[in-house]
Amino acid sequence: MIQDIETIDEFLAHRTDDVEEAVRTAAATEIMPRFRQLAAHEIDEKSGPHDLVTDADRKAEEFLTEALVKLLPGSVVVGEEAVHANPATYEAIKGEAPVWIVDPVDGTRQFVHGDPGFCTLVALAHRGVLLASWTYAPARDQLAVAVRGRGAVLDGEPLRAGSPAPGRDLEVATSHPDYTTDDQKRALLGLWTDGVSPRACGSAGLEYLAVARGELDATAFSWEAAWDHAAGLLLVEEAGGAHLTLAGEPFRITGGNALPFTAARDAATARRVLGLLSGGA
Repeated sequence: MIQDIETIDEFLAHRTDDVEEAVRTAAATEIMPRFRQLAAHEIDEKSGPHDLVTDADRKAEEFLTEALVKLLPGSVVVGEEAVHANPATYEAIKGEAPVWIVDPVDGTRQFVHGDPGFCTLVALAHRGVLLASWTYAPARDQLAVAVRGRGAVLDGEPLRAGSPAPGRDLEVATSHPDYTTDDQKRALLGLWTDGVSPRACGSAGLEYLAVARGELDATAFSWEAAWDHAAGLLLVEEAGGAHLTLAGEPFRITGGNALPFTAARDAATARRVLGLLSGGA
């Protein structure tokens, strides 16, 4: 088993291209051939009609689980579909082994409806610290990569989140009402105010990418599932952004966060959004 961070750093220095290849291959072989080609029997509900899973989700996660563990012996995978089948596997995020956090199709609802706004998310973490992430939008052929302390790139070009233009309404993507409790709805209502332009989010991974690109000012999300957030949070950080929970602390992938939380283009914007969420709570 990998025992120390130096060994993982060595892996990241030499093998990120191999991870990229695995992500691209999973999408090319298991996801894109099913895009706009899904039969009814290839789509299932999980917790309800808004929580869908397809054969593309399952097959892509199986592919990535095998490929990623082979690339980094001693690592483990926490994937959305595996956790759905056995919730206990989520605890590996808190363990000592390096952990790959995988969302094979983030934005399954969009995928099912033939909308290109979906992506594959992979993050590598160790002892609760995010080390690297890959965000791949195969229908758009866009790949964003972040490595802790080394910055973030989109298709090889550096990402800079920048800061919102003074005097312009903040554009904020928020949790869809279907996925919020009454308390969270009240907190999110704080964003419905002068100077803010909130909207329901699509694929969380692509919303994080939009923040890292400076196309979206912030997110405000109310759920903790690490596979939705891990890759994007590191991407935003390495592009110069920041994230804060309702307790004023950075989001922890190991859980126990005060929700909702925000990720934003810069620290000042994160604090501004947090203040609005706190006022609504």
